[in-house]
Amino acid sequence: MKNSDVKFDYKQYSENSILIQTDAKVDENLLNLLIFHKKSIEEFYGKVIVEVILSYNSLLILYVSTIENVYDRFFELKSLVSEEGLKMRVKKRLWNIPVCYDENVCPEIVSFADQKSMSVDDIISLHTTPLYTIHFIGFLPGFLYLSGLDKKLITPRKSNPSRFVEKGSVAIGGNQTGIYPSNSPGGWHVIGKTPLSFFDVNSDPCCFATPGDRLKFISVTANEYNDIGLSISNQNYQLIPEYL
Repeated sequence: MKNSDVKFDYKQYSENSILIQTDAKVDENLLNLLIFHKKSIEEFYGKVIVEVILSYNSLLILYVSTIENVYDRFFELKSLVSEEGLKMRVKKRLWNIPVCYDENVCPEIVSFADQKSMSVDDIISLHTTPLYTIHFIGFLPGFLYLSGLDKKLITPRKSNPSRFVEKGSVAIGGNQTGIYPSNSPGGWHVIGKTPLSFFDVNSDPCCFATPGDRLKFISVTANEYNDIGLSISNQNYQLIPEYL
């Protein structure tokens, strides 16, 4: 799919917002296109907008004030995307995320493996092999929507969601995997835990990862998991990305 093949629809979403949406296939090319469009909008408008919210196939632009002439805004938004700009290659960051799959830390992985008729080692291997792509952040602050899950691990969400899922739980739901950034109810199958924090209101940025970044899960032992957690508590741990 070429950038020129992607057709966007522009419509007023509320008195102070505009939705840009496409029905193009969700893939990395579309993600790069949306990220570029988002950055162009933010740079052009500055403080005139409140926020640009990214999803799999859309952007929602929230303005500070009521939109007086929506067609003028449509024209501005359409003019911000150029083929030359879209050809620019942006360096991708890769975040290596330590995850403990030990059943003493995450006992649910055993029942998940039984459900899939696989060994726990098979689950770990299939989950840690891919490079996942971050498409957007939502549901909870710091919750990363990732593509790249191995088809063998695709599993329907729980019919009865759990009332409590612990912060740092790494889980699978449908064709996605993700990390719970805070304690929350949830219907995904927890298969591991990471000691890392994915959202801190006192940090800048609040979430270290951004859409377009890559993520890889690295299996660690229970002792390594505890050691990393202690280092984080003592502020002696630094997560440094690789550049692709």
